[in-house]
Amino acid sequence: MTTAEDAARLGLHKVGGRPPLREYVSEVWKRRVFIFSMARFKIESENQQNSLGMFWVILKPLLNALVYGLIFGFLLGKSARPPHFVEFLIIGVFLFEFFAQAWTAGGKSITNNAALVQSLAFPRMVLPLAAVTQRFLQFLPTIAIMLVFLLVSGNAPHLHWVMIIPLFLLYYFFNCGLALVTARLAVHWRDVNNFLPFLTRFFFYTTGIFFSVKERFGDYPVIMRIADFQPVNEFLTLARAALLAGDTYAIDERYWLYATIWSLGLFAFGVWFFWRAEERYGRVD
Repeated sequence: MTTAEDAARLGLHKVGGRPPLREYVSEVWKRRVFIFSMARFKIESENQQNSLGMFWVILKPLLNALVYGLIFGFLLGKSARPPHFVEFLIIGVFLFEFFAQAWTAGGKSITNNAALVQSLAFPRMVLPLAAVTQRFLQFLPTIAIMLVFLLVSGNAPHLHWVMIIPLFLLYYFFNCGLALVTARLAVHWRDVNNFLPFLTRFFFYTTGIFFSVKERFGDYPVIMRIADFQPVNEFLTLARAALLAGDTYAIDERYWLYATIWSLGLFAFGVWFFWRAEERYGRVD
C-alpha cells in the first residue's frame, strides 16, 4: 500500500485537493450562510466611506438611467424611441447593471482574493457565488424602485408582474454560471479581466438597453434570429413584457424556454467547469 492510499484509508486528504463533485457541491451548500454574510459585508464595506452610504446602491442605477435617458433620448429622437421609453430604459439599465457588475466581480473573485485562497481551506466556488450574491442583493432594492416608478408613471399593477420572481431567479443562476466560468478562465489567463469592460460595453450597445431590437432590426431575419438566442436580450425582453404587459411588449413563450436553458445549463456547466480546476486556485498569485 502506498503512502497516498494509506492516508486516504485514514481519512486524510491532500491540502487543496479536489473532492468528488457531489461532495464538493455539498460543502459549498453548507457554506450558504457564509456566502450570504460575505456578500452583505462586501456591500457595507464598499459604501461605508461614502457620505451617502448605502443610498448609493439605489442612487447609482438611477443616475445611470438618467444620464442614458438624456443622452440617448435626445440622440434617438421622439420618432425612434420605443413606446414607454422612460420605463423601457429604466428596466433595461437596472437589469443590465446587475449583469455587468456580477460578471465583472465574479470573474475577478479568485484573483482578487489570492491571499484568502492561499491561506484558508474552503471550496473556492464560494467566492464567485458570494460576488454574484452581493450584486443580487444590491439589485433587489432597485427592483422596488423600478416598481414604484412604474406605478407613478401610470402603469397599473398587473398579474404579469409576478413573473419577475422566477425570471430574476433564473437571471441570478445565469450570472452565477457566467461568473464561475469566467473566474476559472481568469486564473489561467489573467488578461480575461482586462477584456471584461469591453465585453460588457459590447453587450450594452447591442442588447437593446435604449432601443427596441425588434423595431430596429425587424426587417433583418438573421439579426433577429441571433437576438432571439442572446441571453441578456431574452431577460430584458421578458422583464419588459412582464412589467409593461400589452400588445407592444407581448410575452414570447419561446424566450422563457431559451432563458431557462441558458440559466440552468450555464450554471450546471459553470459548477462542473469551476470544480475541475479546484486544485489550481490554491496556486494563484
